Amino acid sequence: MNGRMIVVSPQITLDEKEIQFDFIRASGPGGQNVNKVSTAVQLRFDIHASSLSEEVKNRLKELSGRRVTQSGFLIIEAKRYRSQEKNRQDAIQRLVGLIQKAAIPPKIRKRTKPSQASKQRRLENKKKRSKIKSLRKPPSSMDA
Repeated sequence: MNGRMIVVSPQITLDEKEIQFDFIRASGPGGQNVNKVSTAVQLRFDIHASSLSEEVKNRLKELSGRRVTQSGFLIIEAKRYRSQEKNRQDAIQRLVGLIQKAAIPPKIRKRTKPSQASKQRRLENKKKRSKIKSLRKPPSSMDA
């Protein structure tokens, strides 16, 4: 690797040394070429050892789900294209997309009080349901 920098966002850049590539044989179309050439790419990114902030690392792990191993490696397989270089670029783009998503902090939910109208609607619906259910019951025998 030549150690180029990958720009994720204006604040985040990754050194290409942080990413490890394994080239594997792809399944699918390609004829005899599939059996001979390793065109599929398996990108391995060590989340723990990366230069990302702790918050971004945690969100990235959560976003990635099953693609993260027990040891903290994010694995992305790219086998969309028949050329190794295109698959490599595809894998990098998918990693960059994931990191960009993880870099956005979640919006903090502000608690709000229900409006008077919404309280009123809720009570009206409860009364309606109560009426419907009371009509299902057999009539009470108060005359006896």
